[in-house]
Amino acid sequence: MRELEVVGVRVELPNNQPIVLLRESGGDLYLPIWIGAAEATAIAYAQQGVVPPRPLTHDLFKDVLEALGHQLEEVRIVAVRDGVFYASLVFDGGVEVSSRSSDAIALALRTGTRIVGADEVLDDEGVPVPDEQEDEVEKFREFLDQISADDFEAPGGPAEASGPDQP
Repeated sequence: MRELEVVGVRVELPNNQPIVLLRESGGDLYLPIWIGAAEATAIAYAQQGVVPPRPLTHDLFKDVLEALGHQLEEVRIVAVRDGVFYASLVFDGGVEVSSRSSDAIALALRTGTRIVGADEVLDDEGVPVPDEQEDEVEKFREFLDQISADDFEAPGGPAEASGPDQP
């Protein structure tokens, strides 16, 4: 397993599909995962420190964990099958629960939990970005600074997830 950091979310054109971009810590691999609009909003909110007036689903999950006295120890991106990314939530006591990668990432950002990716996932799905192309990633980060979570909401409010990340 290799540690990953969340670079951000954006909408991939021309089909307006949101993606979350992860980066291998200390490496040159990036992992793009196509996700649903609701999850893109949840991830963007967490990155921007937006606190909604009432808890959204991922906020509620975090609050329930705290109320029960449990901790999320690690988020693992464990597999990709037929273009669908699979994750595991690892809790204190060693309990492990299967999750959509987008939900796992949104929860990890809220709880400050480490995100790791299986070597096979990064080797098969990771996109190498050599140092000389880092300026493109910096442009992506600058783009992220110019948008808000509202840019990811579907017309009429947050939609149910429907991207390839969803089984």
